[in-house]
Amino acid sequence: MTTPSANEITIEWPPSDREPAELNEADLIGIVEAVHPELRPIKGAELVRFAFDGRKRVRAWRLVINISGVPSHIVFDAGNQAASPANASAADSRHHVVVIGSGPAGLFAALELVRKGVRVTVLERGFDVQRRRRDLARLHRGQAVDRDSNYCHGEGGAGTYSDGKLYTRSGRADDIRGVMQELVEHGAPSSILQSWRPHIGSNRLPKVVTALRETIEARGGLVRFGACAKELLVQEGPDRRVVGVAIEQRYASETSEVDEAPATQAELSCDAVIVATGHSALDSLLMMQRAGVPMVAKGFAMGLRIEHSQAWLDQLQYGGLRATCNLPAAFYELVTERKSRGVYSFCMCPGGFMVPASTSSDRMVINGMSLSRRDSPFANSGMVVAVEPEDLAGGRGLRWGAAQLLRDAVGAGADLLPAHLVGRLGEGWLPDEPDVWTGVAVQRALEFQAAQWAGGDNKGPCQRADHFVNGKGETSAPLDSSYQAGLVAVDLARALPRGISERLRAGLRDFDASLPGLAGPNGQVIGVESRTSSPVRVERDGQTLASPNLAGLYPSGEGAGYAGGIVSAALDGQRVARKLVGHLV
Repeated sequence: MTTPSANEITIEWPPSDREPAELNEADLIGIVEAVHPELRPIKGAELVRFAFDGRKRVRAWRLVINISGVPSHIVFDAGNQAASPANASAADSRHHVVVIGSGPAGLFAALELVRKGVRVTVLERGFDVQRRRRDLARLHRGQAVDRDSNYCHGEGGAGTYSDGKLYTRSGRADDIRGVMQELVEHGAPSSILQSWRPHIGSNRLPKVVTALRETIEARGGLVRFGACAKELLVQEGPDRRVVGVAIEQRYASETSEVDEAPATQAELSCDAVIVATGHSALDSLLMMQRAGVPMVAKGFAMGLRIEHSQAWLDQLQYGGLRATCNLPAAFYELVTERKSRGVYSFCMCPGGFMVPASTSSDRMVINGMSLSRRDSPFANSGMVVAVEPEDLAGGRGLRWGAAQLLRDAVGAGADLLPAHLVGRLGEGWLPDEPDVWTGVAVQRALEFQAAQWAGGDNKGPCQRADHFVNGKGETSAPLDSSYQAGLVAVDLARALPRGISERLRAGLRDFDASLPGLAGPNGQVIGVESRTSSPVRVERDGQTLASPNLAGLYPSGEGAGYAGGIVSAALDGQRVARKLVGHLV
């Protein structure tokens, strides 16, 4: 019988396209350090033995690895199964914070915390940027949406593959520059420090996101992919507080679907939780609702995207100068008001592409992005209408079209919200006063209907801009477009709820006066653009930035209703982390 080495460690490793026998020393070192960042840096690793655990709840390789060059302050327990610091009492006294979400709010919060010596675990339901790239490519071929790896979920959040625009009006100039400088130090072009409209691009931003994660890990932070937060663990009593997170750890190989892969359940204890899950994580809102965290309805916006030739826009804006001068792809920024609601361009992408940004195959959401060179022959932008909570309640909601939209969606099979929250919304009933979940239900209903209009398979419903503005039921064959999954001609002017359609059509007439041809036959609207921001704000104390009735919980970023873009979300993540550190000391 072989006596185990003093430095042997057992690790579970999910199946992939490689067998354990193919792993070299660098691979093994990377695996050990990813699972046990407290061992960094180790100098050597040798595979002692391996076996596959085929039980349904596990389905993972078990690797026994002998490691060498372990830092002197590390010792192993009697079973040689786990490592712990020799000065365990000092390490155990470090506060542990769980950050849910690895978008800009989560990443910048984690950076701030690890630099203050706080032990951090980042939970990301999706996967790293490279795995996301493959899953996104499938969407453009009309294949099913992976619920955890898509344009909204995964490392870096929604902004990673949705353009990387850094323009913001929120925050102090010094704080904004600090975020920009951090991005530059992690690989972003230094031009973002000088540009009046800073932009990284969806081809460069993934590398920056990876570098940010590596900095977090180098300082002892742990980033867990495929780890979905399911419940907040709450200690009841006079000092009601969050004490941990229940997690579903999902695994997937290079070729398997997440839903087909095994999942394990675990609980992670901590001193505080930052929820930074972005504007599309409905299940995170429901998780906080079950924990009794107060929320309120907030305004958001919905509408369509519009696409034109970039050459047309360049000529209109520059008068031919771009042909002889080195000028960036032309853009626009438009705003008007109709029937007391703002109508405006949103996330304008010069030289860009339109992409399917839904988080479910039964819904249709369109977003825009561009690469760093912005050299696509198309320009696109969201054209959206502000929606306030009172627009979706009582008689006003009936006139807006919310009741009919909900009835049509539920009648066609839409799953809007858990039954105890939906109530009678599916029957077209609207609350007399604004309700926190009505906006979410309307948003989901519109996305479901958009998929129905186009027939599924990620196809987008479209209409020529002049036909849409005229509102006379005209449709024609789709124009050439950057949208790869396919377009289907639909009378969007009549399909959209009245509260959006009438205001948006009038707004486009206003915009056409400024940019002649914007609402003409060479423009095309495609729907729907519905994820401008969250319809819900998770309440937090104005001073502590923590939940007012659940100590240790810190809502942050877009999903909590406190940001509206990469930079503003990063700023909010920093702000929350700094407050949290002050409470831990």
